[in-house]
Amino acid sequence: MHKDELLELHEEMVLIMEYFQRQESVKDGLFDEYEQLDVDPSHVHKSKSEHKHAVFVLGNKLAVAMSEDEFSEAGRIGKRMEELADDAEQKI
Repeated sequence: MHKDELLELHEEMVLIMEYFQRQESVKDGLFDEYEQLDVDPSHVHKSKSEHKHAVFVLGNKLAVAMSEDEFSEAGRIGKRMEELADDAEQKI
């Protein structure tokens, strides 16, 4: 995936995150880990690796927000996103 495509995906995922943040059913602080990364889709000067890591961390949190438990489809996706985020973090 090219960096511009990754930035576009990152931006779309942030819009989804903002939707979930407005929902009462999502626990407070769910997206804190992502926000602490300080990698925003508008930060085009950040490396592709940093954006990739942010996308995987955010993907994990979005899957957690959608999952009923760790064994649901979204829960399994969340677990995989967590593994990918860990791998991407090592490459930064």
